[in-house]
Amino acid sequence: MGKAIIRWVRGLEFVATDSTKHSVVLSAPDEANGTGMKPSELLLVSLGGCTAFDVVNILMKKRKRLVDVQVEVEGEQNPTPPWAFTRIHVHYIITGEGLTPREVEQAITLSHEKYCSVSATLACAVSITHDYEIVEPTLERR
Repeated sequence: MGKAIIRWVRGLEFVATDSTKHSVVLSAPDEANGTGMKPSELLLVSLGGCTAFDVVNILMKKRKRLVDVQVEVEGEQNPTPPWAFTRIHVHYIITGEGLTPREVEQAITLSHEKYCSVSATLACAVSITHDYEIVEPTLERR
């Protein structure tokens, strides 16, 4: 079972700690409180982190040589409170040797449809789309 504790620090700054005692700072995005992440964007980070973990794990199990993986997550929100997300797009940039579109697409699909708890939870309420690009490593990145 997951668990998180969010503790108020001062102003609109908080520290969130998960069940494994790892922490992240949350705050309002204004100048007076801007030391942490916006809670709504932490939702995007959670989705990106969850699916990145799955995709890397799946490709590594297939013995693919990964050099870099970057996941960019963008969300559109309603313009009025409570500013709910209406659409989220996940873009993967995967650098590795000998990767095929079929393998990458399969890893991404497995993440979103089978393994990523964040994606499964959000998919009930928000349209989530994804795409990817495969980058061959340069000589200095091999």
